[in-house]
Amino acid sequence: MRQKIISIVRGGPAPEEQLPVLKKAGWDGVFFTWTGLPADRVLASRIKAEGLVLQSVHAPYDRADKLWGSGDEGAAEAERQIRCIRDAAAWGCGLVVMHAIVGMERIAPKEEERACGFANFQKIFDAAEEAGVVVAMENTEGEQYLDALLRRFGGHPALRFCIDTGHEMCYDHCHDLIGRYAALLYCTHLNDNLGMSGEKITWQDDLHLLPFDGAADWENIAARLKAAGYGGDLTLEVKLEGREGRHEHDAYRAMPFAEYAALALERAKRIEKML
Repeated sequence: MRQKIISIVRGGPAPEEQLPVLKKAGWDGVFFTWTGLPADRVLASRIKAEGLVLQSVHAPYDRADKLWGSGDEGAAEAERQIRCIRDAAAWGCGLVVMHAIVGMERIAPKEEERACGFANFQKIFDAAEEAGVVVAMENTEGEQYLDALLRRFGGHPALRFCIDTGHEMCYDHCHDLIGRYAALLYCTHLNDNLGMSGEKITWQDDLHLLPFDGAADWENIAARLKAAGYGGDLTLEVKLEGREGRHEHDAYRAMPFAEYAALALERAKRIEKML
């Protein structure tokens, strides 16, 4: 039986209030996004005290674009990512999920960016190997940046791939990234949305709905995961907060959090049966 993992739900109660509810609902573990603040260590400790698994740590991505530039900013961001990796290792967590880029206008790396990016990511992946941590690069906007990294470092022992099913729809033009990177597939961020609402990629379409509440073809996703031989955890990355002026999350927010946690687990189990 696969572990069922859920993100600390953005827009929900305080993380320490979520943990006992998620545990009672039947979740095996959680993940959260690293901030570099002392509260991270406290939360990691509380997760274990609650009897949950800290399955992964999500690296910060707000300055991921700096990794592709030269000078002090790129080096400083690489060091920040390495601190995240070392913290995860100290908490007994062997998996960090990273974004390759941030910025909807970033389509493909230029030659000068490749040299800087490859140098910075080499440091990150080497530090992860030393710490005994796997770094799973997640598909986001700018999939060519991800592709450049996975092609360049695909044989690195610390590097793997995390499929975000929602991002595949609204950021990656529904390209089959599960099939493309099947050999490196290590973990999932399962969520749903309504796809791209226009011709231009925008973060407004990245809704992180519960599976089966959007336009995703889950039969197709399950078939592709099976074809890739995926046998890992089923991890949901979902949230309660919606985009400004939109109402897709209204029904979730109207539920008690315990009801939402149970519904999310039912969706994870539904996918498990499909696999």
